[in-house]
Amino acid sequence: MKLDKISEVDTRLFYWFNKFTTGRNCRPIRYLSKTGDGHLYLILGLILFYLDSKHGQLFFYTSIMAYAFEIPLYLILKQYFKRPRPAMTLLNYKALITPSDKFSLPSGHTAAAFLMATIIGYFYPAYIMIALPWATLVGLSRILLGVHYPSDVLVGAALGVSIAALSIAILA
Repeated sequence: MKLDKISEVDTRLFYWFNKFTTGRNCRPIRYLSKTGDGHLYLILGLILFYLDSKHGQLFFYTSIMAYAFEIPLYLILKQYFKRPRPAMTLLNYKALITPSDKFSLPSGHTAAAFLMATIIGYFYPAYIMIALPWATLVGLSRILLGVHYPSDVLVGAALGVSIAALSIAILA
């Protein structure tokens, strides 16, 4: 019964968030979501690797190790939970983008964004005030685009922070 209640609240929150995108231009939200696709993480890591002699290499190696843990775990969790995306279960609802797979829990974009924000915050504390709101907005964009429920995003954020903390503890 408890899972039914969580699912009901999750669905209500999903609809509440999505009322803000109905009939609106969502191009900025799509662009924001794309910043969590992953290619920018590699570019940032390589730039810091070569330009920051103090923390760049350790930042890069910590990030690589973190993603080496996060990606397989994220895929295992997706297959374990097999939670259908909102557009597959909600009547008369169509997502604003086409997701890369059919399952929603956890949000991989959110996990990756919070992983990166956590590692940035550790190595470059002055930038946490940029990285954390950005990661939060990436997660929110996934709800607004209709491909994740709020709990998918919360679990993704927890996964990203946890894996980043583990990687930092091991390497840094």
